[in-house]
This record gives sequence, C-alpha cells and structure tokens, in this order.
Amino acid sequence: MENQEMNDYSQDMKNRLKRIEGQVRGVLKMMEEGKECKDVITQLSAARSAMDRSIGYIVAKNLETCIRSSEENGEPTDELIQEAVQMIVKSR
Repeated sequence: MENQEMNDYSQDMKNRLKRIEGQVRGVLKMMEEGKECKDVITQLSAARSAMDRSIGYIVAKNLETCIRSSEENGEPTDELIQEAVQMIVKSR
C-alpha cells in the first residue's frame, strides 16, 4: 500500500502525534513525581488509545488514496484492502 501521495502526512496528523508526545512526557513527569500507579496507568491508556486512533487514521487515509489511484488505473483493489487490514491487525 505504498503510495507517494501518502508520504506527505497532514499537519493534523503531525499535531495528533505531538499531543501524544506531550501525553507521554506528562506520564514521565507523573512517574518522577511519584504519582499514584492508577493515575499513571490511566494516562498511559489514554496515550495508547490516541496512538491506536492515529494508526487507524493513517491506514484509512492511505487506503483511500490507494483505492482511488487503483480505480483510476482500472486495477483491482482487493489486495490493498487486505494489506490495510493486516496493518491494523499488526498494530494491535
């Protein structure tokens, strides 16, 4: 599912990852301050959830671009869809 068009990740996607980076830094600070385990885990879970959504977003956008390109060229799209599913499964 490699496509040159998807090498230009949107600013929205970069901003999402910067927020996740901030969440992880916040978790490290919580650990350094000796915060409760429950609170640290809650924040780690939130960061993981944000990461999962980011993966889904990237795969979906890439799949959309690849399918449009394939359809324009009269190529089958079944393999693209299967590859996208595999990328999501591997990320779990």
